[in-house]
Amino acid sequence: MRNRLLFIIAALGAAAPALAQAPGGATAGAATTALAVGATVYSTGGEAIGTVKAITAEGVVVSTGSNEVTIPPGSFGTGANGPVLAATRADIDNAATAATAQRRASVEKLLIAGTSIRGAAGSVVGTIKARDGDFATVTTPGGDVRLPLAAFVAGSDGLRIGLTADQFDAAIAAAKAAQPPA
Repeated sequence: MRNRLLFIIAALGAAAPALAQAPGGATAGAATTALAVGATVYSTGGEAIGTVKAITAEGVVVSTGSNEVTIPPGSFGTGANGPVLAATRADIDNAATAATAQRRASVEKLLIAGTSIRGAAGSVVGTIKARDGDFATVTTPGGDVRLPLAAFVAGSDGLRIGLTADQFDAAIAAAKAAQPPA
């Protein structure tokens, strides 16, 4: 399972100073020139960490093969072979696993019948009706919808999904239209 996370750990926050002193010719600062989709990312020890999958407004999406994490561009240095991080693949995968567990625990605390669900723009799209294992049923004006727990994030104002109310309503309508008649 791939996790897409906004990923910041202390080791990466200190990457620039660490890379300035790293062996093997790694330097801090000019990393942005080496950051390109498809580039292999290395640790300061030379281990291949993963591949740059995308560069977004949030940061650089790196796939380790097990996880996809978003890392701030300033965390990268430039080495002889390409972009360098002051972390190993294991460091990144362990941090991603811990962040996923923490995110899931935050969501699970809020998965209570009657809890409002907000869309990406902040408007209420429905309420939790019930939870069943790794899914929650959400009551909406368009009917009940069963969503995986991974669809929810815990925000400062409660549970959220990544769609606006209009996008969510359109997705419900499209799913209903695709169902064969009973």
